[in-house]
Parts: sequence; structure tokens; C-alpha cells
Amino acid sequence: MSGHSKWHNIKLKKGKVDAQRGALFTKLSKEIILAAKNGSPDPEANYRLKMAVEKARENNMPQDNIKRAIGRASGGAGEKEIEEIRYEGYGPAGVAVIVDAATDNRNRTASELRFLFSRNDGSLGETGSVGWMFASRGIVEVDPGKLSEDELTEKALVDGVIDVRFGEPAEIVTEMQSLMAVKEALEAGGLRVRSAQLAMEATQTARPASGDAEKVLTFLDALEEHEDVQRVYSNADFDEAQLEALA
Repeated sequence: MSGHSKWHNIKLKKGKVDAQRGALFTKLSKEIILAAKNGSPDPEANYRLKMAVEKARENNMPQDNIKRAIGRASGGAGEKEIEEIRYEGYGPAGVAVIVDAATDNRNRTASELRFLFSRNDGSLGETGSVGWMFASRGIVEVDPGKLSEDELTEKALVDGVIDVRFGEPAEIVTEMQSLMAVKEALEAGGLRVRSAQLAMEATQTARPASGDAEKVLTFLDALEEHEDVQRVYSNADFDEAQLEALA
């Protein structure tokens, strides 16, 4: 499990994740708009849209909001166009960072992200500056229930699975093109799937020194809180005991 995923799970267990429903719905709406814009408006015929709608429903987003977002993808009158942009750079302690954003004003977003990087001892880089350290993967989060690590691994080893990471929740890493097939196979095998999404996985990790860990996490959290940021990936790896102490 990536260091930042561990961080969020620990904060969730300790009740330290703020319920910013409005901001969450905005991010979910943007993902639906982009998915529908780049494919069919029918979730059953558009894999990315289907995942976006499922995630919105999991977070109790009203059906009217979902329909409105799908409709907006066709470019309703007076609506600004949403585009997706990927930013790459280095954060504090030299950790590599990829930021996926959805914005109706790319100049504003680039300026604000550049400021966030520089304020946190980082630097926004050119396209490809850190992308070579990551690979596209599918991530399926499942509830292990009462299964042991060996039992879960046995159930999760289906075609397309690259790795099984035991935890709460457990993460099943898949080949990018196998994500939906693996999700369906896991559900058919009796596992409860919490989420399924495409992601960037670091192929080379970096462990910040003890004195830098909090600074790196503060930076990554600040990026995720930005209204235009959809997803943040980094190659930072952390000691779980250290994360527990910081949460």
C-alpha cells in the first residue's frame, strides 16, 4: 500500500479526516464530466464513467447531481469547459509527485499549483520529469473481513492481478486493462469491493528522513485539498509507526 494511502487510512481510523462534502461532490462531478466527455454518456458503455458514477454513489452523491454532471459533458449553454491536465514535479525531500487536475482555467490552476510546490520546498517540473518513475495500474480495495493474509491472497490471485497487499482495506493491484475484469472476479469470489480505480504506482520509492515526513505529508494533503486537484500520486514511502505518531 502506498505511503499516502496508509496515511489516509490511519487518519480515517483516528477520525481526523474532515467531512468536506461540498468539495468532494465538486471533485466527483468533474470526474463524471470528464469521463462522459471522453466517451459514451451511458455508464454501461463507458468504463471510466461507470467507475466515476459508482464512486459518486458510494459517497452518497444525489442522483440529480450525477445526471447534471453527465449532461454538462455535452457542453450546456453558458458552462465553462472542463479539461484534465497532469502536472509533475518534486516535493520536499525530493519526493516525486504527479498531480491530476480538472479545471476550467488552466492558467489559474498552474499558477496556484506552482505556488503550492514552491511554498513547500518543491518545484513544478516539465511533462515527463518524474513520470518515468511511475506505471499505470488498477487498484481494487477490498474488505478482507476475517480472512488471513494467505486466504485473501489465494482468493485474489485471478488473471490480471500483479500484487496483493494485505491491510485494512487490502489493495489488489492489477494490470491497467484488467481492472474491471478483476473487480468482477473478486466480487464473484465473495469479496466485498470498496473501490476500483485507475492509478499511477511508483516503480521507485523514496523514504523521507524522519524530520521530513511531516513536511511531505503536509504538502501532499495541501495538494489534495486544492479544488482543481482530482488525484495525487507520489513515490514517498513511510514507516507505518511514524505515520501513526503523526496522525
